[in-house]
This record gives sequence, structure tokens and C-alpha cells, in this order.
Amino acid sequence: MEHPILFISIILEKLGLPIPHGPIGNGILEKLCEPYMTYTWFVMIFLVVVGKLTLSNVEMIPGKGQNFWEMAIGGMHDFFLANMGEELTDRYFSMIATFALYIAVGNLIGLIPGFMSPTSSINTTLGLTLIVWVTHHLIGLRRHGLGYIKHFMGPIPVMIPVMLPIELISNIARLLSLSIRLFGNIMAKETLLFILFTLAGAYFAPLPIMMLGVLVSLVQAMVFVLLTVVYFQGAYEHAH
Repeated sequence: MEHPILFISIILEKLGLPIPHGPIGNGILEKLCEPYMTYTWFVMIFLVVVGKLTLSNVEMIPGKGQNFWEMAIGGMHDFFLANMGEELTDRYFSMIATFALYIAVGNLIGLIPGFMSPTSSINTTLGLTLIVWVTHHLIGLRRHGLGYIKHFMGPIPVMIPVMLPIELISNIARLLSLSIRLFGNIMAKETLLFILFTLAGAYFAPLPIMMLGVLVSLVQAMVFVLLTVVYFQGAYEHAH
């Protein structure tokens, strides 16, 4: 199997940019050319180009491309509306839907020889998780003000000394659970595929794992989005 970052390395070499096969320095340009960053740019460009090509001519009788996006975006909107309510959906639909598309495509792109998943880097998944974690606390503070602290105090006052530290630790642990779950599953998928390609060749032997990789990629995108919806709704509703 070719080096998993060969494809993007050829492009970077042609552009005269640093090639991220190992430690490449601490400058801004070097950091922007690290594998998880270069493939993040690639996924972003892919989504923009595909969206532009398939939605450049919206019609009353939709074609295949328009049908796909109406089904995908409409399905996510209905799901968010049913689980978060109208106000949160109107405010945060664009952000969560973007996360869903980026994670799904980012997970799947690593199945193509010569590519890697940007979500197989903890830097990517932790960055996404930090956005979700900070946003869900901002939702709670905006909705409840200082009364948001009641979400961490438990059902009765006598339990506050016990429940408050437990709830705080549990909430901070979301940073680890949400980021490491996605990172660990995608990294394991890519590592297993690399081993199979190396030992069994680049033809039929890895196909079952690649098919399983498609399922894992989509499920992990769905889990990340589902937990994001749960966190947003939990911060928005009143403490019980």
C-alpha cells in the first residue's frame, strides 16, 4: 500500500509547500500543511464543489443531486426539530448539519487509497468537541442565566455537596468521551485497513473491512451529531 498521505503530498510538493511525512516544524505554514489539516481543506473543498455542482440549478422537479440534498438536509432538519425544538433548530441547524456532513465525508474519505481521514487525528475531533462543549454551555447560560448552575446540583439541596463535583467532572469528561470515541474508531479503521493492505494485498482481501468501514464511518458521524443534539437540548431545558 502506498503511504496514506501520498496523494496530498504530491500536490503540496508541486505547490512548493512543506510535505507532512513527519515532524515539519512549528511555523504557521507548516502547521497548516499537517496531514489532518490538508485533508480537512480537501473535505471542505469537496463539499463546496459537490454542493455547487448539484444545486446550481434548483428546479421544481428535482434531479438526482437535488433529491439527495433535499432528503439529507430535510431529514436532519426534521430530526433536529423533533429532538431540540424549533428555537434551537433554527439557531443551530447550520452548525450541526455542517458537522454531520464534514464528519461523514471525513470518515469515508480515508477508505480511498492515497487518502486519510482528518477525523483520525485527535486534533480534529477535539476541536469539534470543544465547539460543541462551549456552545452547549453558552446555550444554558443564555437560557437560564446564573440559574444554569442548577443543572449540576442534583434534585434536592442536601445532595449538592455530592452531586455538584460529580456533575462537573461528568460534564468535563464529555470533552474526552466525544472526541476520543470518534478519533479512536476512525484511527482503528485506518490502522486495520493499512495492515490488511500490507499483508493481504490491495484487492479483494480488505473489501469486507472496507464495507464495515463505511458503516463505522456513518455510524460515528451519527453518534457525534446525536450527542450534540442531546447536549444542546439538555442545556436548554429547565433543571429538574
